[in-house]
Amino acid sequence: MLHRQPAGAAANPGLLPLIGRTPLARITTELPLSHPGFWAKLECLGAGGMKARAALSMLRGARRRGELRPGAPVVESTSGTLGIGLAFAGQALGHPVVLIGDIELEPSMRQLLRSYGARLELVDRPEPEGGWQAARIARLHQVLARTPDAYWPDQYNNPDNAAGYASMAAELRDQLDHLDILVCSVGTGGHSAGLVGPLRRRWPRLKVIGVDSVGSAIFGQPARPRLMRGLGSSIHPRNVAHHLFDEVHWVGPAEAVDACRRLARTNFVSGGWSTGAVALVSAWAARVEAGAVVATVFPDGPHRYLGTVYDDDFCHAHGLDTAELRVRPLELVHPRAAEAVGWARCRRVLDPTPPPPSRLPAPTRTPGGAA
Repeated sequence: MLHRQPAGAAANPGLLPLIGRTPLARITTELPLSHPGFWAKLECLGAGGMKARAALSMLRGARRRGELRPGAPVVESTSGTLGIGLAFAGQALGHPVVLIGDIELEPSMRQLLRSYGARLELVDRPEPEGGWQAARIARLHQVLARTPDAYWPDQYNNPDNAAGYASMAAELRDQLDHLDILVCSVGTGGHSAGLVGPLRRRWPRLKVIGVDSVGSAIFGQPARPRLMRGLGSSIHPRNVAHHLFDEVHWVGPAEAVDACRRLARTNFVSGGWSTGAVALVSAWAARVEAGAVVATVFPDGPHRYLGTVYDDDFCHAHGLDTAELRVRPLELVHPRAAEAVGWARCRRVLDPTPPPPSRLPAPTRTPGGAA
């Protein structure tokens, strides 16, 4: 059984001012071709990373509604990045955190999450349908069943996830005089859903490009095992607002690695899989849209990826150092016209999310957090 926060480990609200207020960097690195440059919001420089914004929003929302009691435990599935944000929010608000990961979670990330006080449970095999995400969710329900008062934020379907990025949208409005194109990585769908509305109210003609992983099911491609973590999904998160996107790009792991390493060598600002993917697409957008102001978000820094993206042996073992790299995306006329195995682009955005059953009432959240 998971115990409540131990005596002496009270909430630490003094951490809260450390979230956000992150700078913009001008990126001109060749990725892989030259381009006029784009703006990148450096979320690695905010405490808890980008997803601390979402984590804090979800926990605060649950506390307001009475779904999360003072000192009660928080249980969530994560591939790593949200786990850091929840560990931060848990310390700030006084909640113990248990995270359901899987054995593909990097050893360094496991150590970091435990160092921040989170309890970590790992599943050891993916589900035949839904892969590691489905396996983590199945274990999560087991943990909820045996943990009194536990709250599940359900990052994939919780609108408070997207609401947490209102602060980032306000920062971008203050930092930029104008914005033509926003490039967003898509996993749970939170930060894109939270940014686009406020930014389009400021700049109504804003174009939004979604960046997904090859092997992800979010935009209608078939779900496949994915090497990249934190980008894409094997399930269909309800937080993904498909109608907000003007086009979507799928990026492969070799292309993301190449972009990350180019950034690190020449710009001293880099990150992981999502950072490499959005950097590649942002450079392309700045190159093909003459005169456009392009911005994106680098969700985290490079440190958790030292054993993957920046490890020569890892990249060689997965064939990333010998893979053919595209310098421009393959054009798809429809998301299901062909399977993207490398960088590809489609100007038709498909919402593959199954409609909810019409005869069942909408799920309600209980104080214990289960739907």
